[in-house]
Amino acid sequence: MEPSSPNNQSAVTYELKDGLDNKAASKFTTASALMESLHEAGVSCIFANLGSDHPALIEEWAQAQLQNKNYPRIIICPHEFVALSAAHTYAQVSGRPQAVFIHVECGTQNLGGSVHNAAKGRVPVLIFAGASPFTQEGELVGSRNEHIHWIQDVFDQRGIVRQYMKYDNEIRTGKNVKQLVHRALQIAESDPKGPVYLMAPREVLEEEIERSSFRTQGWEPLSPSAIPPEKIAEIANDLLQAQKPLIVTSYLGRNKQAVPELVRLSERLAVPVLESAPYYMNFPGDHPLHVGYQWNHPEQNEILAEADLVLVIDSDVPWIPLHNQPAKDCTVYFIDVDPLKEKTPLWYIPSKRFYKADSFAALQQLNAYFNTIHHLIDEKAVRERNQYFTLIHHRQREEWRRLEQLDDSDIITPEYLTACIREAIDEDTIVLTETITNYATVSKHLPRNTPGTLLGSGASALGWHGGGAIGAKLAAPDKTIVSLTGDGSYIFSNPTPVHWVARKYNTPFLTVIYNNHGWGAPRMSTLGVHPNGVARQTDQFWVNFDPSSELAKVAEAAGGAYPRLVEKPSELKEAIVSALHMVKGGRSAVLDVRLPQVSKQQH
Repeated sequence: MEPSSPNNQSAVTYELKDGLDNKAASKFTTASALMESLHEAGVSCIFANLGSDHPALIEEWAQAQLQNKNYPRIIICPHEFVALSAAHTYAQVSGRPQAVFIHVECGTQNLGGSVHNAAKGRVPVLIFAGASPFTQEGELVGSRNEHIHWIQDVFDQRGIVRQYMKYDNEIRTGKNVKQLVHRALQIAESDPKGPVYLMAPREVLEEEIERSSFRTQGWEPLSPSAIPPEKIAEIANDLLQAQKPLIVTSYLGRNKQAVPELVRLSERLAVPVLESAPYYMNFPGDHPLHVGYQWNHPEQNEILAEADLVLVIDSDVPWIPLHNQPAKDCTVYFIDVDPLKEKTPLWYIPSKRFYKADSFAALQQLNAYFNTIHHLIDEKAVRERNQYFTLIHHRQREEWRRLEQLDDSDIITPEYLTACIREAIDEDTIVLTETITNYATVSKHLPRNTPGTLLGSGASALGWHGGGAIGAKLAAPDKTIVSLTGDGSYIFSNPTPVHWVARKYNTPFLTVIYNNHGWGAPRMSTLGVHPNGVARQTDQFWVNFDPSSELAKVAEAAGGAYPRLVEKPSELKEAIVSALHMVKGGRSAVLDVRLPQVSKQQH
């Protein structure tokens, strides 16, 4: 059962059973201090997968129920990948880091690709793992008493995830556990944000310590950085002199306040905005200065090619140089919380200036500066540029809408499916996208206009959307959550624990599976390197999922979700409306929508 928490939906009264030692029910241990420190730091949820290393914590949670302590809510997750994916997206939606509790090195490894997602997506999460006891003859409380304690003892448990962590450490005593927790969260929340990892053996968690006062002040994350004031004029003057400036971004919308500042700058000078592999809503999709999205297509973006100045703000991959890049004489400015991508071994985008700055702060600086020099702005050039790119915007959208028309009334296309979803949801719906080969399709045909209503993992370990939907719903219980996924990424999401957790903790959401019967990405990668190779000629890619599985029924069996298979375009709109009705009534729904097969044959 869960410890008392303001997030729990019902209050439960517990009484001491006969023979229960009141002293045992009131002892204060390292586990107690750990829980107190998470509450003091503002952590709302602990996504937990428990094991033999957690008796002190379980005992503390039981004690907390008796004493009605105000601790973070415990969300039991039967798979670690789901737990970290949920914490990841809770932090994206709420702006506050959450905690994940896992079991020794086994649980650490079971986090799998979700560690990559949190690190590359720059999401603050605290991961806590127990460790095998370091005594074996009863020298301390918690000493080894199970055979797995020898098997799970490894030389460098932290090393499993170290290259992905901003910080890792071992708690060796309860006497400074609060300092370590607050330090870890301070680092996690400081830009560039990311996950942190703490571990502690059983004996340390069981250690009885004295209560001591702890000042939570003084542990704030670093303040957002800005561009040196004397450099603002240089950027502004280059923008004023540019004939065809362009802004490229990917994740500026991680701070919802930055979006209106970007709109303000774009409108002031009529600078169009291009989104490159976006995983947040960065700029309103219906804005006339929005000039589209680019992903992995092997073609040159003409707007990028014609630009004489590119302002890159918050982007890891603003373009792919093999096929698509600005002109050689184009001026490039790079503004990012991590402008050198220091943890990416091969990365370079030659630029006039690199600024390590928060996008919201930097845009505020630029907009304030333009307020002081508004008389220098060539308003005629601004009007002409605005008209030119507005025309491009409308032509793009007309072409995209034509792609939504069906050529065959018996075949559902990804464009048609996405358009039907767009028509069924409102502007406040939070959309999670993990459609992989249909990322570009979702961007074009489901544009979002409200900050915070589009989320991606920010990385490439598939399956994030399942736990992510749970985290999003916990962080925003009043919002409708719609998760879009390919069939491959749906399988990777561990749908059995996902939908068990969703039902247990009342976090209903709609999942729409873009089911093309296989892995489209390896096929596309192969064709990208060998466009006329033998694999293409024989249509053998070893990516098909034949025979097909009833994917939606997995969610029904595990969590009582509403399952539906959709194979005909005539069924689609009604199916989406019915599924959303189920979700709003408190039941998750999964639509398994069958699209054209990724490859005709399977070897």
